Order: sequence, then C-alpha cells, then structure tokens
Amino acid sequence: MNPKTLTTLKSLEHIDKRWIFLSVALAVLVPLLIPFKMQLPVSQPTKNFYNHIESLPEGSMVLLSCDYDPGSKAELYPMTEATLRHLFRRNIRIVILSLWPAGPPMVELALNTIIEERGQDKKYGVDYVNLGFKEGREAVIVSMGRSIRDAFPEDYHGNSISELRLMSDVLNYSSFPLFINLSVGYPGVKEYVQYAQSRFKLTLIAGAGAVSVPELSAYMQSGQLSGMLMGIAGCAEYEQLLEERGLALTFMNAQSVGHVLIILLIIIGNILFFIIRREEKI
Repeated sequence: MNPKTLTTLKSLEHIDKRWIFLSVALAVLVPLLIPFKMQLPVSQPTKNFYNHIESLPEGSMVLLSCDYDPGSKAELYPMTEATLRHLFRRNIRIVILSLWPAGPPMVELALNTIIEERGQDKKYGVDYVNLGFKEGREAVIVSMGRSIRDAFPEDYHGNSISELRLMSDVLNYSSFPLFINLSVGYPGVKEYVQYAQSRFKLTLIAGAGAVSVPELSAYMQSGQLSGMLMGIAGCAEYEQLLEERGLALTFMNAQSVGHVLIILLIIIGNILFFIIRREEKI
C-alpha cells in the first residue's frame, strides 16, 4: 500500500471523537426536522390492539386508564395521542382515568392536542370524560367493578359525575366492551390483569413501556391480554396502521438512522483496524 494512503488511514483511525458525536447528533436531528416515510413490519400484538378498536361499533364506550408520569412520557404519551386519535376517528365515547397522580395532566395535554386538531368537534361530558386520579391502586381497580360512579364521584375538573351526560350510561366495567390500559409500572397492566380481567370478564388491551414487555408477554400468550403496543416501536407500528404520522414514527425514524450510522462507524472502524495492522506487519 502507498505510504501516503496508509498515513491517511491512520489519521482516520485517530479522528477527533467530537466529529463522531456531531455526526450522530445530526443523524438523529435531521429525521426529526425532516420526517420521511419508513415502512415497518407490524407485529401481531399491535395488529390485535388496532383490530379490537376497529371492531367496535360507533357510539360504543371505552374505558382508558393512563398510568404513567412525565418520566415515561417519551414512550407512553405517543401511545395516548395515537389511541385517542383512533377512538375519536371511530366515534367511540371515552371515559379516562388514572391510578398515577401525574397521569391526568398528561391526559389533558393529549386531549387538548387532539381536540384542537379535530376542530373542536368533540364535546366534553358527551363524547369524552377525564375522571382524573384516584388513590387506592388495587382497591380502586376492584371498586370500579362494583361502581365507577362511586369510585369517582367527581371528574378531574371538579364536576359532579351526575352532571355529565356520558356518565349516565356508566355503571361498572360491564358498561365497556373494551378496556385499554397504557402504563409503564405499578399500578398498571399487571394489576388490571390480576384484579379485574378474569374477575369482571374484561376485554383488555394495553400499551406498555419496553421495560415492562417481557413480564407482560405471558399475559398475551395466556389470552388475558388481547393486544399490546410494545414500547415506542409498537406505537410506531400502530401509527402506521392508522396511516397517521405521529410522534412515535418520527422518533423511530431518528432512532433508526442513528442506529444505522453507529453500525456503519463500527464496521468502518474495524475495517480500518485490520487494514492498518496488516500493512504494518508487511
């Protein structure tokens, strides 16, 4: 090999790490600013989640429990937005609650975003209700099997449940053909499966943080969970089925480009290493 070429390769081997950091930052940032379409394979749990909502007749009611906080917003908030978009598009009435104290503000943010997108065509108390947070964990889960109105006498905004038209049709879990839980820990999907699913015969689908997926997969295999969005990747698959570009698809684009660049840098670095070591031995 030409000595000049060998010198150039050696200089690449010792390139300033800041250039690598900059290239990775750009690889992540550019897809966020300039979204592009990337086709993802859709897993069966995601298809099941989507199909259960699609199969609901218009005007049905769904109970949605959002159990996460700002620390899990990156994964769970995109699921909340995508699920609300799907339900509103299908003209499904939604009763929302949370077993986490930080959950209701996340719900309000998502609701305000989606309602604004739709041009205020959904009315609070008629098409959707945010019941807010209730302390009690498993006790609340069980009590809702007897009476949701007793468990939540007021909504998140302090309105009496008796004043909300939508809640006049609500008794307990039996009022809902589908229950959706978006959660990342305790209390969440596991507790709803253990304390409500079999006892009250719930059809339960869930969205879970990636860290919870291995533990919850057993419930998918047993049929106790009828569908599941598995982390941000599952949410991106869901958005693809909805044919709507949301936060998850945008995040997945950035993550995928970043991963491809890192893999290429590792391959190039190893090739340089072996070429230089071979030439030095000659």
